[in-house]
Amino acid sequence: MINKKNKIIAGLEVGTTKIVILVGEILMNKVINIIGIGQCLSKGIDKGNINNLNSLISCIKKAIYQAEVIAECHISSVYLALSNQYIKCKNEIGIVPIYNNEVTQHDIEYAIYTAQSVKLNHDYNILHVIPQEYSIDQDFGIKNPIGLSGFRMQAAVHLITYKNTLKQNLIKAVESCNIQVNKIIFSGLASSQAVLTLEEKQSGVCMIDIGSGNINIVIYINGYIQYSCVLPYAGNTVTNDIAYIFNTSFHNAEIIKKKYGSIVLSELTASELIEISNLYGISTKKMQQNILVDVIEARYTELLNMINDIILKIQTKLYHSGKPYFLGSGIVITGGGSKTTSLKYLAEKIFNTQVRIGKPINIQTYNDQILNPDYSTVIGLLKYGIQVNNHTINDINKPKNLKKWFDYFQNWVKKIIKIQ
Repeated sequence: MINKKNKIIAGLEVGTTKIVILVGEILMNKVINIIGIGQCLSKGIDKGNINNLNSLISCIKKAIYQAEVIAECHISSVYLALSNQYIKCKNEIGIVPIYNNEVTQHDIEYAIYTAQSVKLNHDYNILHVIPQEYSIDQDFGIKNPIGLSGFRMQAAVHLITYKNTLKQNLIKAVESCNIQVNKIIFSGLASSQAVLTLEEKQSGVCMIDIGSGNINIVIYINGYIQYSCVLPYAGNTVTNDIAYIFNTSFHNAEIIKKKYGSIVLSELTASELIEISNLYGISTKKMQQNILVDVIEARYTELLNMINDIILKIQTKLYHSGKPYFLGSGIVITGGGSKTTSLKYLAEKIFNTQVRIGKPINIQTYNDQILNPDYSTVIGLLKYGIQVNNHTINDINKPKNLKKWFDYFQNWVKKIIKIQ
């Protein structure tokens, strides 16, 4: 929600574990000051799939009410995050003639429109169209082609697509709370807005957002997105392992993970005895902490190796096509799962590069707890919303007047005939 008078914006993340809504005030320097937060444990949704609409609506309403009370405002619309294994990506190219010998915004829009006019599976639509770079005739790697002369322009774009029913059901849940959805934004894209710097995107970086139900992966090279995807395994996968090994409930396993969990047991600290409760909450036995560490390390090793295989595959593909592929800024891990003790140590061993834990940057708030990796996605929604309203995000939709496109092309053909 953006109110020009009060300069207020809101972002909503409907996650597997919790629902979070943040209300931000846009300051004069475009910095966001968080003035309200609402949270509620999630019910009715798992890994982006809604399994109980009424329960989910009730949770969203509770979170919205909390945020409105704290921010002392009425929330009428939000930017909404979307993450699910059925979110896919592809890179496409659009080629158009330069009609007036000099590139205009009009040329750019139609080149991008051409690039996104690809055939998708019948149940998929485009969520984001993100320009990467342009080329004019034989000149490649152009960031902004406006004003340059040439005969033909090529636009490379990154498309993020989604399964139709996912978006429809999520919007239905939010609108049932009398809240309008300004725009749905891929969670990985939002998180990268919150935790990555321009320098990291330019030099090459892979952002990994580890949530409860999904892991979002976004790779930037030369300042633009080269690859994005969602893995349906994350923090809850680790919790399920603990519950199985310790023969306890998921709830108890989550408590044990947060209180005693680590990937590496410090040599300076003796392995503690952990009290284990059965499925009914009754304390039944005690186990050594090192067993818990082994369980967590094994699962995170598997997950990080899976991600490393994806990164290497993308880098190999770029290398063979003659494109930049190096991740000069290494890996940035964010999300609630990034807070696991010693994760950075394990990640540096597996990725064989520098790793940092990403927290939201360039944000002001009354509550410093908001500035931790748990809130990267929802803070990124606010940042994305500001850029959309300032027209600085390069998401470009279909041109509104197709007749102008056909007139444009016909005039160019007449021009070529005249030259000949």
